[in-house]
Amino acid sequence: MRFGLALPHYDFSFPDGGPVDFDRVLDAARRAEALGFDSVWISDHFFLDLERYGGSAKPAGSLEPFTTLAALAVAIERVRLGTLVAGAPFRHPAHVAKMAAVIDLVSGGRLDLGIGAGWYEREFRAFGYPFGSLGERFAAFEEHVAALAALLGEGPVDFEGRSLRLEGAFNHPRPVQPGGPPIWLGGKGGDRLLRLVAQHATGWNTVWRWTPTAHGERVAALRRTAEAVGRDPATVRVSVGLYTLVGEDERDLAARYRAMQAWSPGGALDAVPLETWAADTLTGTPERCLETLAGFAENGVEEVVIGAGPLPFSVHDWSAVEAVAEGLVPGARAL
Repeated sequence: MRFGLALPHYDFSFPDGGPVDFDRVLDAARRAEALGFDSVWISDHFFLDLERYGGSAKPAGSLEPFTTLAALAVAIERVRLGTLVAGAPFRHPAHVAKMAAVIDLVSGGRLDLGIGAGWYEREFRAFGYPFGSLGERFAAFEEHVAALAALLGEGPVDFEGRSLRLEGAFNHPRPVQPGGPPIWLGGKGGDRLLRLVAQHATGWNTVWRWTPTAHGERVAALRRTAEAVGRDPATVRVSVGLYTLVGEDERDLAARYRAMQAWSPGGALDAVPLETWAADTLTGTPERCLETLAGFAENGVEEVVIGAGPLPFSVHDWSAVEAVAEGLVPGARAL
């Protein structure tokens, strides 16, 4: 099993609460590489507020993912670089394909391309993107993914959809990775998404709170869907992102959870017992976390993206990341 780190890249993301700049994200990526992580991941929002997480409604700043990954590609040498996930409505698939090809070339074939349909209505409205219904957004997303997959192939590409049209579209130079960077579709795993994964994507990713049992049910549905569309289910890759907190023993774990509670904006975790938080996250002693990871490995999970805080793409304490890297990752490599 491989391990990635969800990089802090928002104003609220860092132990001291911000603000974000590129040097801080670069430092986080270098820390992840030095600690032995296999990949680093960046999400895609113009800004993000914490109201849904119990924090402030004030917008927090963020770095744009593709330009950030391009800069990281020349600054760090080993780990893979990924979007988790890029918002399809914000860019034409031709731009995404071209940027992905360049980052893949610059990095020597280390890009993973996560794509999602978008969910944060506030940023759509702020920048004039039509939000529409979930059905409308997903219909456009289906066309975006199909066109993107074609553009990362040999080409030229002809494509005719309701919202997209390509005629002799030419995307060269080619990426380093044969067939282009792996395309990961992010989402909770509804039937329509799983069908799109089986038809056009490398694999499926879902975040941040899952039990192995619930996750396994959706993976089983994904495998059935792949068979139904004529794809070998074994070729569909699976990864998962999980909020993660590891303590060397129960006392250390409790102390680390109290520290994370104190850090959480708006006191969102104040009334949440450790046992409740641990129920569907990767939380516990190394032994307990290894048992949880074994369950995900049985589901076919090849990589776990660590969320080292109570919010997406946050690190409340770098010692918590070190505890994962040193106390958990070595024992999980064989899963």
